[in-house]
Amino acid sequence: MHIGIIAVGRMKPGPERELVTRYLGRASATGKQHALTGFTVSELPESRAGIAKARKADEAKAISSAIPDGAISIALDEHAKSQSSVGFSSLLANWRDDGRPAIRFIIGGADGLDHSLIAQADLNLAFSTFTWPHQLVRIMLAEQLYRATTILSGHPYHRGD
Repeated sequence: MHIGIIAVGRMKPGPERELVTRYLGRASATGKQHALTGFTVSELPESRAGIAKARKADEAKAISSAIPDGAISIALDEHAKSQSSVGFSSLLANWRDDGRPAIRFIIGGADGLDHSLIAQADLNLAFSTFTWPHQLVRIMLAEQLYRATTILSGHPYHRGD
């Protein structure tokens, strides 16, 4: 199952990008034995529309076109429910076992995600009720993807739950 992140906006070179790359590289290495592959990031340009609602609508169109057919879409949204790391790894394993070809995690732009994307997503997921900078959300998601592969592997990296 191919796992990818669709993010609105570009990360500049620096420690944040390096952390995302490091965690996704680790997830890729650990995930292979569990048929979890890809671990890619697709960066989409921010809309240049003058009004937030129009920006979110433009970005929603671009995001929707980047989601492959049959893929599970997971919208990262601060208003959604959170998930434990063990529960998250179980979700990934269940979708893989159901034969789903891909998962796409969606990170919106500065204005957030259009309500149409949130409504159409297979799952809405929050890291917390805090609003996080998009660069940190990418890092946290990449780390949780790595953590999920280690949980599935029985690796001692994850010590909680």
